[in-house]
Amino acid sequence: MSGPIVVDVGNTRIKWGLCSSAHVWSVAPLPAEDTDAWQQQWREWKLERGQEWIVAGVHPPRRDALVAWLKERSDSVVVLSTFKELPLQIDVEVPHKVGIDRLLNAVAANRHRQEHVAAILVDAGSAVTVDYVDGNGVFKGGAIFPGFGLMARSLHEHTALLPIVTLDEAALPPGTSTTHAIQAGVLHAVVGGVERLIAEYQLRFPTAFEIFITGGDAKLVAGKLHRSAHIWPEMTLEGILHARTVT
Repeated sequence: MSGPIVVDVGNTRIKWGLCSSAHVWSVAPLPAEDTDAWQQQWREWKLERGQEWIVAGVHPPRRDALVAWLKERSDSVVVLSTFKELPLQIDVEVPHKVGIDRLLNAVAANRHRQEHVAAILVDAGSAVTVDYVDGNGVFKGGAIFPGFGLMARSLHEHTALLPIVTLDEAALPPGTSTTHAIQAGVLHAVVGGVERLIAEYQLRFPTAFEIFITGGDAKLVAGKLHRSAHIWPEMTLEGILHARTVT
C-alpha cells in the first residue's frame, strides 16, 4: 500500500479511503459509531500498525472517537481540523466556521478543474452544499440547505398529519396522494435548489465553470440536472489526501 488511508467523518457515516500517492482507489462506507464494523474493515484490508491515517470530518465527537480507536492500533494518525492546514485560498467572512468538508472538496477540485476554469461543488448528503471556487482556485463560499432525507423528516416531525416518506426519484408533480406529493416536492426542491444556485453563480460570475458532485445522493442529483456534471464520490477523500500531500 503506497499511500495513507484517508477518513471522512460525516453526519451519517464514516468513509475510509485506500490511496495511492495521487488518488483514492477504494472506499469503504462504515457506520459512524460501530467499532465492530471498523475492526472488520481493518481485517478485510489486512492493515498493520505502521499504516498512516489522515482523518477529517464535520462531526467532532465522532471524529475524536475514531481517532482514539485508531491511535490504539496505529503509530501515525493525523487530524485535519482547521482551514489553516489546507492548501487553499479562502475568501469568506469567517473561514474557521466553514465546514472542513466543503473546503476539502475545494482542495480536490483545484487538482482536477481545468486551468483558469471555475468550479461549482455540490455535496448532496444529509445537507446539500453548493459552493463556488473561482478560476484562480479561491474558495468564495456557497449555500447550504437540507438534503432529501432531512427535508422529508422535517415535514413529518413538524406537522400533525404528514407521513414520513422514502425518496422516489421518479416522483413527478402533481402528486395524486399525500405521499407522492411529498416525494415530488422534496425531490424537486433539492434538485431545483441546486439548479437555481448554479444559475445564480453563472449570472454573478459570467465565466466558464465545471460542476463536480459528491455525496450519497450525487448520482440522483446529477441525473436530474439540466446540464453536465462530474460525479465524483471520492471528492472529499481526495481533498484530504491532497491537503496532506502539500502540507
